[in-house]
Amino acid sequence: MIGDIFLLIGAFFSFLGALGLLRMPDVYNRLQAGTKATTLGSLAILIGVGCYHPEWTAKLLLIAFFILLTSPVSSSTIARAAYLNGIRPFVLKSKENAS
Repeated sequence: MIGDIFLLIGAFFSFLGALGLLRMPDVYNRLQAGTKATTLGSLAILIGVGCYHPEWTAKLLLIAFFILLTSPVSSSTIARAAYLNGIRPFVLKSKENAS
């Protein structure tokens, strides 16, 4: 039962990450949505799988470690590359400043 709950939570956050990639206005917001939500979703899925297969705990912990290590590094590298290529963050203009 606990494994099923974690698998559903992981699937939900992975879906939210994918939805964020489609709905966000610029590369920086998309990176935020994709990185945070899918990292949480992946970790929840690993916990759910760990509940079903306790003998895989060491392997799952190693996978979780690599996800936690590589996800922030890759997203900051992509954001830095976008910034250095001249892609500016999306700025929503308010009604007061629109004139």
